[in-house]
Amino acid sequence: MSIPGDRQHFWKVKQWSWMPGLKRNLIYAPLWNKRHNREIRLSSAMNMGTLPSRLHTVLLLLYLASNIAYMFVLNWANENKYSFLAELRGRSGTLAMVNMVPLIILAGRNNPLIGLLQVSFDTYNLLHRWMGRVVVFEVLLHMIAWAVVQVADSGWEGVKEKTFNDRFIGSGMFGTATLLLIMILSLSPLRHAFYETFLNTHIILAFLSFGATWVHCVTATVEGGLPQIPWIIAIFCIWIADRLARMFRLAYCNWSRARGTTTAFVEPMPGECCRVTLNLPRYVDVQPGTHAYLRFSGVRSWENHPFSIAWVEHTTEDELLPISEKDAGAASTASRFSIKKPVATSVSFVIGAHSGFTRKLYDRAVAGTANLRRKGITMRAAFEGPYAGHHSLDSYGTAVLFAGATGITHQISYLRHLVEGYADGTVATRRVVLVWIVRDFESLEWIRPWMDAVLRLPRRKEILHIKLFVTRPKNPREMASASRSVQMFPGRPNIPMLLAKEVHEQEGAMCVTVCGPGGLADDVRHAVRSCQRERGTVIDFVEESFTW
Repeated sequence: MSIPGDRQHFWKVKQWSWMPGLKRNLIYAPLWNKRHNREIRLSSAMNMGTLPSRLHTVLLLLYLASNIAYMFVLNWANENKYSFLAELRGRSGTLAMVNMVPLIILAGRNNPLIGLLQVSFDTYNLLHRWMGRVVVFEVLLHMIAWAVVQVADSGWEGVKEKTFNDRFIGSGMFGTATLLLIMILSLSPLRHAFYETFLNTHIILAFLSFGATWVHCVTATVEGGLPQIPWIIAIFCIWIADRLARMFRLAYCNWSRARGTTTAFVEPMPGECCRVTLNLPRYVDVQPGTHAYLRFSGVRSWENHPFSIAWVEHTTEDELLPISEKDAGAASTASRFSIKKPVATSVSFVIGAHSGFTRKLYDRAVAGTANLRRKGITMRAAFEGPYAGHHSLDSYGTAVLFAGATGITHQISYLRHLVEGYADGTVATRRVVLVWIVRDFESLEWIRPWMDAVLRLPRRKEILHIKLFVTRPKNPREMASASRSVQMFPGRPNIPMLLAKEVHEQEGAMCVTVCGPGGLADDVRHAVRSCQRERGTVIDFVEESFTW
């Protein structure tokens, strides 16, 4: 942290010889070709989501293969097919219960594995979806194995009789029906077209399926119920713990006896965006690269959506502390010294208006400022977070930050932190390059006050280089670069050439991060993979995304 960038050569090249190939062909590789995070669209309103990476695909195949192996290691020599089906029924039911435990853990916002393993919520969300499909398949197999035996014993009338008059069978059938409905509603075209409706329905149906599973376990004819009862209790405990943790975050961040509740100042911006600043009534520690879930009074208050935290400001007040232990009881200010104590926090976001929640927020901000001489409107809001922030760039000599449109909110938090850390000698970073791609020049208004603050930071010119690309400039001749460290270009960047130049000028280990549209993320990923060469330099890649 205290040596020049040209003396970080050890960290620039020190890595296992097989690591570049592993990054290029597995860790950072898409499933095939180049496409990973760019959505597969069926129409303007429907899409099939995104493709998993090659590493994710390997992990998913191993998970599926293990479940198939556990499921079908049976006594195939058993000539009594009904006895065989009974064994299959027990195995499939047990596996479904086992898989439900990580299914719930990975769905939670407070999943402890995110911080422990430094793996994003987006990856766990992918695993959650596939675990859910496996659980539904195993539950259906469990039900079919029972139904075949029951039909052979008493026909379909017997199945009907058991379903409606036997609590054990009826609860099992009800739980199976709810899980099957969850899987149908979770199909990608339906999920993407009606996401808010899907999410609320998903939570209700999941709770009903867990309740039915508990009834199914406790009403079995086995004395004391089925041995899987502790598992369903654990599932309920995990689910309730996550909900309680979220409620605690909401209460802690948004209410203070001294300063009241959270308010939001919403400003409509060019390009159909809102700049939102939430004034929290207490101090909250917010790290770079974090996001939060926001609610607004009067704008679909029952919904909450994640947004990257762009800017943080802390309000401080003077606190008098004693100079020595013997002065601790002294009342005079002469024997005390003053320190700045943070007492409140304001967090800012840029929210693009798409459809549903974000569109209503933007329309309300525009309507509230249309005929009044004010920049924005004030409304009650709630802040739940911060989440993530587990990717630290402090140990990299070079950081290259790509942002597309509102993706700048994720990157500007790192920008400020690294420039301040460089001036204070608390980070190893010696070169920071920000590449921001926007549609028009007016988009600069989204972050103008924050960027002005960054450009005024001490020693900023020694470390920070900004490259702004405007894809649809009204007059390309007016795009004059302010200085060598802040440059503006018309059109789209040549990402492979730009990244190759940064690798040539690399100081220490390099991290390339991207936040923006899926197409941009795929282009940056492809360029990073192209730079992974044998005996090459250390180049890591981090993609900030939220796929659903």
